[in-house]
Amino acid sequence: MIIDCHGHYTTAPPALAAWRDRQTAALTDPSAAPDRADPRIGDDELRESVEPNQLRLMDERGIDVTVFSPRASFMAHHVGDFETSAAWAAICNELCFRVAELYPERFVPAAMLPQSPGVDPATCIPELTRCVEEFGAVAVNLNPDPSGGHWTAPPLTDRSWYPLYEKMAEYDIPAMIHVSTSVNPAFHTTGAHYLNADTTAFMQLVQGDLFADFPTLRFVIPHGGGAVPYHWGRFRGLAMALGKPPLEEHVLGNVYFDTCVYHQAGSDLLYDVIPARNILFASEMIGAVRDIDPCTGFHFDDTRRYAEAADLPADDLAAVQEHNARAVYPRLDALLKRQGR
Repeated sequence: MIIDCHGHYTTAPPALAAWRDRQTAALTDPSAAPDRADPRIGDDELRESVEPNQLRLMDERGIDVTVFSPRASFMAHHVGDFETSAAWAAICNELCFRVAELYPERFVPAAMLPQSPGVDPATCIPELTRCVEEFGAVAVNLNPDPSGGHWTAPPLTDRSWYPLYEKMAEYDIPAMIHVSTSVNPAFHTTGAHYLNADTTAFMQLVQGDLFADFPTLRFVIPHGGGAVPYHWGRFRGLAMALGKPPLEEHVLGNVYFDTCVYHQAGSDLLYDVIPARNILFASEMIGAVRDIDPCTGFHFDDTRRYAEAADLPADDLAAVQEHNARAVYPRLDALLKRQGR
């Protein structure tokens, strides 16, 4: 099998964005507040949103299953307050669940958390519980910067995050560390903020000792880890200077990187630097980079091509494309086994 651990519902029906527009308008004009029972989106609309898009590309590229979460840039935790985020997360998570119900062998839901700047992360636990227990979510997306590019939240190693980590450990689910829209004009959302966040989160984990307290906690750092593989020597040296164990002991038992790197040379570097057991196949298709690369004639986000051209040993390629995801996402593995796969 080929499991794509990083998919977002970027093609949701327009009614979803229209509901969000009404919700944000209501922040200054409460009379504009949308009905919580909306948006009313039928199953046929969901099918029309994924069949010519994600499903078509999965079929063309030979991807069997996608871990499917709400659109990252739509999370926008900086908008409104916790109640705003809670209502928005509930609607977005339910849509991903419904897509997974329509295509149970192709999509598996992952949850957006209702984070809000300055709000205790423990407030996310009810939505996490609902998504795992009612929707079968196999992971969550965790935003280390709910402020949208101003970085007002404490580092991921701060004890304020611990109640959320305790619940994740109880459910044995991983988190993909994924920021949302940047409202800081100094940081382009997908070209700077996402990659900055990947790098920043990794360094926070190097500086701390989080996994001494949570030995089973697992994080997936997307977009190939940002700058981490490219500067692996720097991070090894900084860990030494901070008096930390080697990175292989200190973080690589709990931290994983996906393959959303959109050229061959960058992908090769990822596979050369990071142990194969720590790499999970992903494409984030129909995401930040949607065009065809004029140098190759293929889509930038067709990451299977890069994996298969990296000359990995067969066992390593199988681990990257399937077995690592089963290990990091045990609820996904259990689901696949129930399906006879």
